[in-house]
Amino acid sequence: MSDVILGLSAFYHDSAAALLLDGTIVAAAHEERFTRKKHDSAFPAHAARYVLEEAGITLHDVDSIAFYDKPYLKFERLLETYHGLAPRGLRSFLSAMPVWIKEKLFMRKMLKDELLAIGSGSPRFLFPEHHLSHAASAFYPSPFEEAAILTIDGVGEWATTTIGHGRGNTIEMYRELDFPHSLGLFYSAVTYYCGFKVNSGEYKLMGLAPYGLAHSEDTKRFRQKMLDNLIDIRADGSLLLNMDYFNFAAGLTMCHEDKWKQLFGLPLRASEAGLTQPYMDFALAAQQITEEVIFLLADTAKKLTGSQYLVMAGGVALNCVANGKLLRRGTFKDIWIQPAAGDAGGAVGAAYAAYYIGQDRQRTVTPGQDSMKGSYLGPEYSARDIEHMSRRHKAPLHYYAGFTELCDAVAELIAQGNVVGWLQGRMEYGPRALGNRSILGSPCLPDMQKKLNLKIKYREGFRPFAPAVMEEEIATYFDLDRPSPYMLFVAPVREDRRTTLPPNYDQLTMYDRLYHLRSDVPAITHIDYSARIQSINKSTNERFWELLKAFKKKTGYGMLVNTSFNVRGEPIVCTPEDAYRCFMRTEMDYLVLGDYLFKKNEQPACNEEKNWREEFQLD
Repeated sequence: MSDVILGLSAFYHDSAAALLLDGTIVAAAHEERFTRKKHDSAFPAHAARYVLEEAGITLHDVDSIAFYDKPYLKFERLLETYHGLAPRGLRSFLSAMPVWIKEKLFMRKMLKDELLAIGSGSPRFLFPEHHLSHAASAFYPSPFEEAAILTIDGVGEWATTTIGHGRGNTIEMYRELDFPHSLGLFYSAVTYYCGFKVNSGEYKLMGLAPYGLAHSEDTKRFRQKMLDNLIDIRADGSLLLNMDYFNFAAGLTMCHEDKWKQLFGLPLRASEAGLTQPYMDFALAAQQITEEVIFLLADTAKKLTGSQYLVMAGGVALNCVANGKLLRRGTFKDIWIQPAAGDAGGAVGAAYAAYYIGQDRQRTVTPGQDSMKGSYLGPEYSARDIEHMSRRHKAPLHYYAGFTELCDAVAELIAQGNVVGWLQGRMEYGPRALGNRSILGSPCLPDMQKKLNLKIKYREGFRPFAPAVMEEEIATYFDLDRPSPYMLFVAPVREDRRTTLPPNYDQLTMYDRLYHLRSDVPAITHIDYSARIQSINKSTNERFWELLKAFKKKTGYGMLVNTSFNVRGEPIVCTPEDAYRCFMRTEMDYLVLGDYLFKKNEQPACNEEKNWREEFQLD
């Protein structure tokens, strides 16, 4: 008899559903991809329907439903926090409590009511703690028989950071750091102060940090003031935040803006204001501190567990700059990070916790291989779906009977400087497009980074792009000695591929530095000679690998620029319809859906492109 477990994360941000069948991941997806609401926090009804359909079952067949945290513990934390800070936080209290009293305290009933719209059944409900869900998502799908476990995020119920040890089918927690002392919330506060949105702008802060000048007086001053006034870091990686400067515990903002302005001599940046050098230095100081804490925590995990391996999850585990540096430090023989490390990954973690913990089950591990199936766990669409979409939009298309011929044609188009939307197979689970819902370009063209940011993605021009590289070609371009399939490690571009910087480089403006030719693959070489690498294995994603092979045949480079198939403010595309609409709204040149190639008409099929550009003030 099969054991079927439905994992759910919901009601904070990035809702998702995942399904395990006898301990094997069958499907997982973010709710936002179906509803088209970025970071959708609603009950993941669409995602839950999808994972059940993918498994060929109904809710009646589900044995257990695992929700990714414990609502009562979270409510306890809220009450104790508000009580401890009273009368401060009254507005936040009045905003939060009605939802909790009416709905969230009765989570079991709330989930049952939501599931009624999906089907009937009588599964048992399980509520593993938030950081246990993160830990389970990191360890159980990993390729390690045993490993140290490090989870770091904003906050779960009480915990903000945990260190544990996974062995076989068990997880044992050793250390826990509790709210409000949180590395994730410290980083989010700096994100907020630099004018980016919390829970989504942290990537931008990480991308901005390399523009900071490591030896500038501002960077040194900001770092020291943060260490002296905001965050007290202990030798084991634990920390204390000075809550006189932070407002997230009881307020509606992340920090006390007036106090930060007085401390740093730097005002809160308006969200669309220009980026000056002090904000770049400010971002770098915060990134340096974040890396220092992560390294100390990793050292502690090593001492406590004695393990040669580390697994990580939680939102801070998506800081691929820190991950790359941690890997190169050599504290652990190898590191594996859950590709859906944020709250969405809590769905698969909760399901794994329900399957293994307390059960006498043998966990099988294939050395060197994880169980995430490349994170290609979402829906896929047939040729018939693509043809129907084409007819609805009267969109001309060209069918390629042979995939090799399609790859040759697309590789030639990319080599000529065209930007191509690429939708193949199953959609990715996690925040990164990994070659099935991607926008692709040539890494060799100096203007490709600018074109992709300003004409395709409609986002800030400073943000870098990642390379997708054939796994066997990694060492040709990068100082990295192992695969990086999930785009979670940053590594340096090899020195023999770099160009020399001018003597006055640090004095140049942000964009003069950015657009300086830094290597023979300039579109993926960030300002500090780094790249966020995705390696492509033929057995995991053969179609994408074949495209890379075709591009190498034409150009000598087994690599492409790979960015997520979406524009600013929207989730990654899911369906052929989503992809076509995004294609027509942007200045993408070609679109590939399965075995079909679409070319942009001279005139858009509608006024959506014009409206899109006006919305983001691009004209």
